[in-house]
Amino acid sequence: MLFRDITVIDENFEVRNHCYVGVRGDKIAYLSDELPKEDFGEVYGGRDKVLLPGFVNAHCHVAMTLLRGYAEGLPLDRWLHEKVFPFEAQIQSEHFYYGAMLGIAEMLACGVTSFSEMYFSCEEIARAVAESGIKCNLAVGVTSPVPPVPFEDNLLVRHMFSLFKRWDGAKNGRIKIDTCLHAEYTTDEETVRGMARLAKEKGSITHVHLSETREEHEGCKARRGGRTPARYFADCGLLESRAHFAHGVYLEEGDRELLRAAGASVAHCPASNLKLGSGVTDVPALLKSGVNVAIGTDGAASNNNLDMLSEMRLCSLLGKGIAGDPCLLPPREVLYMATRAGALSQGREDCGLIKEGFRADLTVLDLHRPHIQPVHDVLGAVVFGAKASDVVLTMCDGRVLYKDGVYLTLGEESIMAGADRSAKEILNRIGPVRQIESISE
Repeated sequence: MLFRDITVIDENFEVRNHCYVGVRGDKIAYLSDELPKEDFGEVYGGRDKVLLPGFVNAHCHVAMTLLRGYAEGLPLDRWLHEKVFPFEAQIQSEHFYYGAMLGIAEMLACGVTSFSEMYFSCEEIARAVAESGIKCNLAVGVTSPVPPVPFEDNLLVRHMFSLFKRWDGAKNGRIKIDTCLHAEYTTDEETVRGMARLAKEKGSITHVHLSETREEHEGCKARRGGRTPARYFADCGLLESRAHFAHGVYLEEGDRELLRAAGASVAHCPASNLKLGSGVTDVPALLKSGVNVAIGTDGAASNNNLDMLSEMRLCSLLGKGIAGDPCLLPPREVLYMATRAGALSQGREDCGLIKEGFRADLTVLDLHRPHIQPVHDVLGAVVFGAKASDVVLTMCDGRVLYKDGVYLTLGEESIMAGADRSAKEILNRIGPVRQIESISE
C-alpha cells in the first residue's frame, strides 16, 4: 500500500504534511515528501487524514469484556472478591475466546495494533490473537496456591510453560509470551523468586501489578519488613530482567529510581485507577526519573472500554490538573507514551515509529470531522479532539485489519452474539444474582 499525500507523525513525533509512505510486506519501506518511483500497489488517499504509529495498549485483561458494567461502584478488594472472582471462576474456554475477540474488535476500531495481556487462562486468547492479526504480549497472571506448592508444580506456572512452547514467537513474532506475577499480595516469596529465575532463563519481560492501591502498597510494607512492593521485587531478583509494571499509583521516590536503574516500564491506566478510586499515578515524576511510561486501559470490567484515544486525553489532563501546570504532558509526549513507549515496554524495538525499516503497524485518523475542525495543531487535535470513531484504518505488520468501519479478519456480529451468549451462560452458573438483557431483546 502507498499512503499518498498524507500528514505523518514522524519518528521524532513531529508533524510532516504532504508525505508518501510505502508499505511492502510487513515493513515501512518508503517515507518521503516526494512520490516514489516504484509501485507499492494499492494507493490510499491521505487528504484530511493523519498517519500515526499504531497504539499499544500496555496493560489489558481482554476477556474481561464479558464483565463490562458487571461490577460497578465497589472498591478494589470488594470488586475482586464479591464480583470478579466468582464470575471468573465460571469462565470456560469458549467464553475466553469470545471475550478476547470482542475486546480485540474494539481495540482494532480504536487504532490499537498491539496489547499486553495478563489473565489466568490464555490458550483461547492466543487463538483469538492469531486469527485476528493483532499483536500481543501474552502472560498468565501467576498467583500462589494455598497451601503453597513448589514453583514448578503451580498449575498456572505449568500453563505458562505450555504457552511458551506453543505460542512464543508465533505468527511471525506477533505473539510473545511474557513471564508474569499477578501481584505482591497474591504471591509468596518462593513464587516471586522462581519467576525471577525463569525470566532470566527465558530472557523474557515480566508483567506485574504494582502499587495499584494504598492498601496494597502499605500492606506490603507491613508484611515485608518496611519494604515497598518495588523494593521487595528487587530483593527477590525480579528486576534483574526487564519488568513491565502496571499502575504504579503509590510509587515512592526510591521506587522510581529502582525502576529507572533496572530499565523497567510502567503502564499508566488513568481511567481504571479513577473508576476504582485507586488514585492517580504521578506520571510527570516517573518521566522526570527516566522511567519508560506507557499507557494501558486495564480491563473493561474496571474501565468499561478499551479506547486508547480517551486514555491519552485523560492522561494529559490529569497530569496538568493535579500539578496545576498546563505545560505538563503535552500531546507529543503523550502520543509517544501511547505508541513507541508501549512498543518498548513489550520488547518490540522495531515497532512504534513511522520510520523506514520498522514494522508497518499504522493507524489513520480522519480529521475532517466537526469536532476536530479547524485544525490549528495536529498533535493537539489527535490527543484532545479525536475520538475512537475517527479511526478509519488500522494496519498491523502491513496487513489492513480494519478499514472504514469494516473488519477484514473478524466477523463482528458473530463475535458479539458469542460474547452475549457467554456472559449469560456464566451468570446462569453463578446463580440468580443478575441477568443480562440483549439490546435485541
